[in-house]
Amino acid sequence: MLKDTQEEWRVTVTSTPFTGKKTSVRTDEVVMPDGTTAVRDYQVHPGSVAVLALDDADRVLVLRQYRHPVRQKLWEIPAGLLDIPGENPLHAAQRELYEEAHVKAEDWRVLTDVYTSPGGTDEAVRIFLARGVSEADGERFAVAEEEADMELARVPLADLVSGVLAGDLHNNCLVVGVFALQAAMNGAGLDALRPAESPWPARPFTP
Repeated sequence: MLKDTQEEWRVTVTSTPFTGKKTSVRTDEVVMPDGTTAVRDYQVHPGSVAVLALDDADRVLVLRQYRHPVRQKLWEIPAGLLDIPGENPLHAAQRELYEEAHVKAEDWRVLTDVYTSPGGTDEAVRIFLARGVSEADGERFAVAEEEADMELARVPLADLVSGVLAGDLHNNCLVVGVFALQAAMNGAGLDALRPAESPWPARPFTP
């Protein structure tokens, strides 16, 4: 069975030409297998979590949010940054689902782990499957900026699959999550997915 493996080529020089609020840009001079060096610029990212929340009618909770870099409003699944180093990703995912959708869930599993664009960023995302969803208790979380304009919907899984294949839906976590969910349903089943606090070498944490 194919499996990605850990490997690190030698870096002779490194610098950080830009540091932003949450991410930065790093420039490394990396020694290639033939002994030459090449410059690699990439975004240093704290990591993210995303939640595919599935209700009893096989509908997925999605939200529509403006994304300035691509100048589009995208349909997405709830997601957010790992703001605290070493934070338990399950706790972060539960927080994001509450803050963005005012929803809680009874059953949590790891759906899949991905690198969003490994040629240009070290961002790692853990996508969770959340089932047994219901409205959260208490007042809604106060949202601001792009999140203040978000729309929420519950969409049948089959419609999302069709939308991705038609080229109408583009958010990477939604695309990966939807097809991973469909594959799990057609394979060993959702109960065979990894436990919610399974190890995540890309972003180690304390359970």
